[in-house]
Amino acid sequence: MKVAIYGQTYYDNSVDYVVQLLDELQKVAANVFIERDFYNLLCDQKGVKGYGTFTDKEGLDSSFDMFVSFGGDGTMLRAATYVGKLGIPMVGVNTGRLGFLSTFKKEDVKRVVDEFVKGDYHIVERSAVEVVSPDPISEFGMLNFALNEITVSRKDTTSMISVETYLNDEYLTNYWADGLIISTPTGSTGYSLSCGGPVIEPTAKSLVLTPIAPHNLNARPLVVSDDTIIRLKVSGREENHLLSLDSRIASLENGREIIVKKADFSIRMIEYTSESFLKTLRNKLLWGQDRRN
Repeated sequence: MKVAIYGQTYYDNSVDYVVQLLDELQKVAANVFIERDFYNLLCDQKGVKGYGTFTDKEGLDSSFDMFVSFGGDGTMLRAATYVGKLGIPMVGVNTGRLGFLSTFKKEDVKRVVDEFVKGDYHIVERSAVEVVSPDPISEFGMLNFALNEITVSRKDTTSMISVETYLNDEYLTNYWADGLIISTPTGSTGYSLSCGGPVIEPTAKSLVLTPIAPHNLNARPLVVSDDTIIRLKVSGREENHLLSLDSRIASLENGREIIVKKADFSIRMIEYTSESFLKTLRNKLLWGQDRRN
């Protein structure tokens, strides 16, 4: 069993749970590699030594059985940039707050190993989206994909921007708004949800276009097939706007064509039998709970 561990901990006792995970992995004789900066943190705080390391450029390959992310959903999204096209199954341990992607509570970290060894899980293929604009966007380099969403938004202004939008080369509309989110099913419970978008089951073959604070009051989120090619062109009072791929942001000049489509690879997520998507909805969005009961 070969395991990679990545993390960004901001809470005093979070590293204690990483040590617990390492102890459990040692019991099953796992071959463990830790992201280099995180490894140095564990060495300084807990004296952890004797493990291999990896970076975003070397040390990972498709032979790994599991990639464990310690942190919140933002950490999980950064972890996805390490995995990319390698196809390593990912699981998140939540040391933050809500955690839709990081489903395991840190107090239950031992179960990550126990249930994996028992086979109490299945792999869910999560679609990603990518920017394939005619002119490569140098700020993103090879990381031109997003697991949650690709967003265009205003920059250096309180004024709205105009987002001219085409679907498969057919004109859709011109959104007057603070921006436009193109979300995967995974990202439907993130930024898109907070802007009024729908919750989409993770394996649905869909993308959702969600305007951010639209001035066109009849503009509503639109769900489209995930084989749709989406073409955008932004204009506004300022010369530039922002393009974000999950947590990575670049400034682009207005008028530049942006083409978004489903990526040709997926991010593989480990869904444990005890931690299903529907259970996450009930527990973290409080579905079905009523204070009158």
